[in-house]
Amino acid sequence: MISETRLIESLKAADEREFASLVDELSSSLLRVARAYVGSSAVAEEVVQETWLAVIKGLDRFEGRSSLKTWIFSILTNTAKTRGQRERRSVPFSSLNGGDPERESGAVDADRFFPPDHSRYPGHWSLGPTAWKTPEEGLVSGETRRVILDAIEQLPPAQRTVVTLRDVEGWPAEEICGALDVSDGNQRVLLHRGRAKVRTALERYFDAVEETV
Repeated sequence: MISETRLIESLKAADEREFASLVDELSSSLLRVARAYVGSSAVAEEVVQETWLAVIKGLDRFEGRSSLKTWIFSILTNTAKTRGQRERRSVPFSSLNGGDPERESGAVDADRFFPPDHSRYPGHWSLGPTAWKTPEEGLVSGETRRVILDAIEQLPPAQRTVVTLRDVEGWPAEEICGALDVSDGNQRVLLHRGRAKVRTALERYFDAVEETV
């Protein structure tokens, strides 16, 4: 695998093959992030195209203070914010889950717990998660993968983007924070909320809840 230093040198030397490979590698992720800021897939695709043009024009000025990928996604984020402002819907990324992620209601429905004044188990599970009764290979089956991806697609934009980058595409947390311009705390909250909702969808699919008492 080519090192980032050599990749940057190749890109600055106008190596079309390396540039095409980079476009193929990152464009789907760029599109997902852009979609969180703008009102349609068509506009998101335009944002991605504008981003690649900006990358070409700005490569000679890239100083390596961040990773190349983080730098590209920063360009994408700024471009998408500008387009979002034109659409009168630009808001801080962390608020795209419908509100302040630190103040959002619990990641698990409140009715899954006993009330605080319960005589024996205040605040404990009333309907707890159980082990899914499915063959191990079922967890990687096409049907289960579809359930997971459908659940991710239903998440609020910020949660969907963070969960996709972290769990589907395997990004480390620090790269997500740099690319999306969010704090580590917000990234962790968005990830936790998103994962909890995906798990709830899987529980419903496998009917994997049971009374605890």
